[in-house]
Amino acid sequence: MEVRVLLLLGILLFCVAVAEVSSTLKKEDDGDGVQHAGVGQLVVRGVTRRLMQDIDCGGLCKQRCSLHSRPNLCNRACGTCCVRCKCVPPGTAGNRELCGSCYTDMTTHGNRTKCP
Repeated sequence: MEVRVLLLLGILLFCVAVAEVSSTLKKEDDGDGVQHAGVGQLVVRGVTRRLMQDIDCGGLCKQRCSLHSRPNLCNRACGTCCVRCKCVPPGTAGNRELCGSCYTDMTTHGNRTKCP
C-alpha cells in the first residue's frame, strides 16, 4: 500500500514538473521592449522535440517589400527566403547581413542574389 502511494506521488510530481516546463516555454520573453527581426514565439514540434521559431513570413515580407518597384516578385522571393532561413531583415532595404549567411548567400539560377 505504501509503495502505491509513493508511486502515485512520484507520478503527480512528474506531471507538475512537465506542466511547469511547458508553461515557461510559452511565456518566454526578452523583456527589453525591442522587436527583433524574424523572431517569433518558440514552439516545440515533431518527434525530435526541437525548438523552432514561428514567424509571420507574409506580414514581415509585406512590410519588407512595401516600397519595392515590383512588390509581387519581391513578396514571392522574400517568402521563399523567409521559409528557408526563418528570418526577414528589418526595414524595406538593406540589413541583409542581420539574417546570416543563409539569407545573404541564396542565389537565383542566374547567379543573382535571391533574397530582397
